[in-house]
Amino acid sequence: MRGFTHTTTLITALITCSLTLVIIKAAAQSTHDDHHPLPPFSCASTNPSTGSHPFCNVHLSVDERARDLVSRLTLDEKISQLINKASAIPRLGIPYYQWWSEALHGVAVAIGVENGVSFNGTIRAATSFPQVILTAAAFDTNLWYRIAKVIGTEARAIYNEGEAIGMTFWSPNINIFRDPRWGRGQETPGEDPLLTGKYAVSFVRGIQGDSFEGGSLKDGRLQVSACCKHFTAYDLDNWKGVDRFTFDAHVTKQDMADTYQPPFKSCVEEGRASGIMCAYNLVNGVPNCADYDLLTKTARGEWGFQGYITSDCDAVSLIYEKQKYAKSHEDAVADVLKAGMDVNCGLYLANHTKSAVEQGKVSESDIDRSLHNLFSVRMRLGLFNGNPSQLPYGNLGRNDICTPEHQDLALEAARDGIVLLKNSAKLLPLSKSKTKSLAVIGPNANVAKTLLGNYAGPPCKTITPLEGLMSYVKKTKFHPGCEDVNCTSAATSQAVKLAKSADYVVLVMGLNQERESEELDREDLVLPGQQQSLITSVAKAAKKPVVLVMLCGGPVDILFAKNDPKIGGILWAGYPGEAGGKAIAEIIFGDHNPGTFHQKLSFMALQLKSHTYKLGIITRLTRKTAAYLVPERLHQHTMTDMRMRPDPSSGYPGRTYRFYQGEKVFEFGYGLSYTNYSYKFVSVSQSKLDFKMLSTTDRPDHSGYVSVAEIGSESCEKAKVSAVVRVKNEGKTAGKHPVLLFLRRDHEGGNASPVKQLVGFQKVRLNAKEKGSVEFEVSPCEHFSRASEDGNLVIESGDHYLVVGDQEYPISINV
Repeated sequence: MRGFTHTTTLITALITCSLTLVIIKAAAQSTHDDHHPLPPFSCASTNPSTGSHPFCNVHLSVDERARDLVSRLTLDEKISQLINKASAIPRLGIPYYQWWSEALHGVAVAIGVENGVSFNGTIRAATSFPQVILTAAAFDTNLWYRIAKVIGTEARAIYNEGEAIGMTFWSPNINIFRDPRWGRGQETPGEDPLLTGKYAVSFVRGIQGDSFEGGSLKDGRLQVSACCKHFTAYDLDNWKGVDRFTFDAHVTKQDMADTYQPPFKSCVEEGRASGIMCAYNLVNGVPNCADYDLLTKTARGEWGFQGYITSDCDAVSLIYEKQKYAKSHEDAVADVLKAGMDVNCGLYLANHTKSAVEQGKVSESDIDRSLHNLFSVRMRLGLFNGNPSQLPYGNLGRNDICTPEHQDLALEAARDGIVLLKNSAKLLPLSKSKTKSLAVIGPNANVAKTLLGNYAGPPCKTITPLEGLMSYVKKTKFHPGCEDVNCTSAATSQAVKLAKSADYVVLVMGLNQERESEELDREDLVLPGQQQSLITSVAKAAKKPVVLVMLCGGPVDILFAKNDPKIGGILWAGYPGEAGGKAIAEIIFGDHNPGTFHQKLSFMALQLKSHTYKLGIITRLTRKTAAYLVPERLHQHTMTDMRMRPDPSSGYPGRTYRFYQGEKVFEFGYGLSYTNYSYKFVSVSQSKLDFKMLSTTDRPDHSGYVSVAEIGSESCEKAKVSAVVRVKNEGKTAGKHPVLLFLRRDHEGGNASPVKQLVGFQKVRLNAKEKGSVEFEVSPCEHFSRASEDGNLVIESGDHYLVVGDQEYPISINV
């Protein structure tokens, strides 16, 4: 999003849109009070000029209504609907519509441009949840669903108050956090495809108004519309002169099948997302937005996608102007419309579609196809059903925004996402009664904006780490240590003096959006400027081991802190949202017990655990790959290398915890608690699977593996395994704990198979000494498979192991 600014403008068209919007809004306000204008909608019962049209007849199907509406439009009117700022059509009572709205981790705005929600009226805030990389580290699908449900509720409430002109939100971002240097990794659920897919499903169901289990959208009606982005293989913004606008990602069929595409497949098939955004980049020489195989054959054909496809902003113009894929403006228009894209974020289609039609490169039926998809989504949102106050969701309003319950959920999300990485000699939690004085040091300790991350809206309120800690210790003194996170110079002497005077020291360091963000990838993973020197000096001078809190989305190399005995505690807090400071303080002083946090760690250390990528805090490379070592091993390989699997011949180490073969600082899924948990496999329904017997077709010898397609759906169903794991809280403190189930293989499978991979996760709450059980349904056809070089999913013969903590259970597979 937020692509380069396209200089061509249609001033007359924009003025017309603006004037029409004013007229329509004025008409709506005439039936309502001045303080609460009706939102823009069509098919008002009081408007006799439109009431008789079939597209206003709610008893007809959406398909019939959309077809009728499109048939009534002139060519110019049709073209005006192909851009995100869709013009009003006054003669049919259709208001101006803005397709572009943001809701990554709360209703948000894209800075510097007009969105469907702008917060420039009487509603000036919405609940701001933690950045996605942190939320994903909670490994809690129900939490993700509840967060998205709140976001959808607040978005609809803002619209009902007449302060939104769009209900299509371009979230979630479900790209794989492949390289820890990526500036937008913070927006994603991390490095693991299964986790990312489950996040996508939970988020989409929640925000669109579906049930947690799915399948409850009556007649396809939407609370708001979700959009899965960026389709596909997009994980580079601007690195050493290579930018996302012209980058051609060379991706193997193998990596596409079992890494890059699965989250989008889940988003569509299970989540039933109503929107997809095609990415800026090319994949294997073809721009994503001009790829018929991707948009039409795969998304709509194979996955059954029903919704609209938008370009990223100004992406269509790139196809001719920057990427040189098309030979003319008109060819670029033809490429995207025939590929299956529906709406262009930007003005390019408004400027060049008519000439493309006149030159015979685009037919009016190509445009009609797009418009049918676009108006169908607007109808599913209820925008053509008359007065929204009389429709489902019509009771939502300003009293449903920033409610105490919503703000409590933001706090819960921050608590559950924060990861405890180190706790030497049980330094934490600090005693509330015995801690008489506290020194808080660091450039991130008292900057509310840093808590939010990118794509954030104005929060209901914020609590910084300093404010949170001051609520526990009256005698708290603060020094930033550096002017900002760049820390070009450090006030070391002042910080050391303050540290010496306090019982305990908390350092709040890390990054912010000036160091990692959209269009800003990093070239290294070290702390900026003098931060490391400041941390070491303060720790050395303090009376007792210090607590280090890291605010960052991508991983940072803090191996020095892990190995420093004067640094007793390390917390990774991502960008924890509006309540982040309170959550950090509650964990430090023991009012909340940090859980397991899989994802968080993995990003940090380089291949840490599936979320380490996300968390990105700890080690040398990575966010999602707990073990990556950028300084020693990855710097010789560029961010442009999209391969997931290692290549020993060239020294390429592989990416993410699933394939990285090298030293790890923290394993993916690593995280400490104030208690300890033990695991035991209680029962596993099958320990031997013979796919020779299960296969329904005669097949040739595949040298130790069988294609999932050859097994067939019926046999795949029979092969499912139920695994029950008993979990016991062995300590004295209650806790909420994610139980992570992995698969590892015990065979000489070369580099094609993952070292290990996540196959399931569930959250349990256990009191001290309490036991509980969790049941996992494992589908070998899904969870035991990997992609072959031709992109087909296969299952390998040999011994496989289900792994939870230090417990393993063998499953033998014969193919």
